Amino acid sequence: MLRSEYGLAARVFVIKRILCLVIVAVAYAACGLAAAAQQPLVDKFVLADTIQPVSAGQLDRAIARANADGAAALLVELDTPGGLVDSMRPMTGAILSSRVPIIVYVAPAGARAGSAGFFLLEAADVAAMAQGTNAGAAHVVFEFGKPDETMTQKVENDAEAFLRSYVSRRNRNVDAALAALQTSHSYTAEEALAQHLIDLTASSDTQLVAALNGREITRLDGSKQVLHLAGARIALLQPTVRENLLDWLVNPNIALLLLVGGALLIYLEFNTPGTIVPGALGTLMVLLGIFGLNLLPIRYTAVMLLLAALMMLVLEAKVGGHGALAIAGIVCLTLGTLTLVAAPVPELAVSPWVAIAVGAGFGGITVFLVRLAVRARRMKARLGADALVGSRASAMEPLTPEGHVLVEGEIWRAVAEGSVAAGTPLRVIGHDQYLLRVTPADPPKAAV
Repeated sequence: MLRSEYGLAARVFVIKRILCLVIVAVAYAACGLAAAAQQPLVDKFVLADTIQPVSAGQLDRAIARANADGAAALLVELDTPGGLVDSMRPMTGAILSSRVPIIVYVAPAGARAGSAGFFLLEAADVAAMAQGTNAGAAHVVFEFGKPDETMTQKVENDAEAFLRSYVSRRNRNVDAALAALQTSHSYTAEEALAQHLIDLTASSDTQLVAALNGREITRLDGSKQVLHLAGARIALLQPTVRENLLDWLVNPNIALLLLVGGALLIYLEFNTPGTIVPGALGTLMVLLGIFGLNLLPIRYTAVMLLLAALMMLVLEAKVGGHGALAIAGIVCLTLGTLTLVAAPVPELAVSPWVAIAVGAGFGGITVFLVRLAVRARRMKARLGADALVGSRASAMEPLTPEGHVLVEGEIWRAVAEGSVAAGTPLRVIGHDQYLLRVTPADPPKAAV
């Protein structure tokens, strides 16, 4: 009886201890969740790319994510040489209209906010730079050659008015900002801070966020807002698989190589029908290449050069131009690929080495393959006796004037114009259905 009571008391004691541990764990977790809920969140988006449609989509997603997370701010770490005006304007508009405060931070050391990136920097609620960075050089670069003076003034005045419209409302130096646009002036981090183009400098994002705690900022509508970032947690937004793929495709060199490689695979499928794999893979590559190039500004004069190059290469292979048409086609192909993308910055242009490699390689391969196809097409028309015309033969027996001859390892009946001795070398000059017409290969010389 004593033993049973002792066992029951021990079990009750163990259960109480377990319940106490559970209660403590739940309370600790609740405290942790409460602390995490009170800790400010700063979403971080790294824009180390050119300004183009893909980067514009990434910025839109980052702003939407910051709004959905209830973040105290969105930190955009910027490193860009610039890019397309058509992409810069909606990106700037997204920053200006964001409900979440936007902090644009040019970093790390060695980074830049050039050309279109300067517009994004000045549009931010907080503009900051790391030491060893620069910003500016924002003069408008025309994608399709410089237009007439009137159009040039209209475009430049429009860009200046756009920059002035929000730089002054951010309480920054309008004159210094316009200098970057009008004369392509560029500023170091220290110069930008002294010229009141940015709000502060910082060596890291954690230092930047700590320095911004308690700072009052002015939103675009003129309202004041205090940033509460004490102990803020910085959450890095990773790019999606789709964004990585699009960013890869928007590289003009990759898009061009996909287009050329896919065209060669499709040509291989036409010459060896039924293989399926080259045709399917080539079609996919061509579509991906066209999709990538469609995201970039294309010069139609370059497209015309590419079409002219293709025509000259085909003509060289079919009619023969002693190499002149092939050389002209390769030159047109190289120039067309080199000028295909109307890039405002070198990073969006086709590399000269890629253009030369594609021009010479694709041009030579095209001439070679088309010649093979033309030769094969001509040989297909010559089957049976047609294929033997012009071949050498040997008389297996005396032809008087008919008999049997040996041609290309085959025995055929043949007729000669006169009597021919056995073993005489002959040449096939024609045929009547399956009866070959032959003549001596080395006609006898007339006696002197």
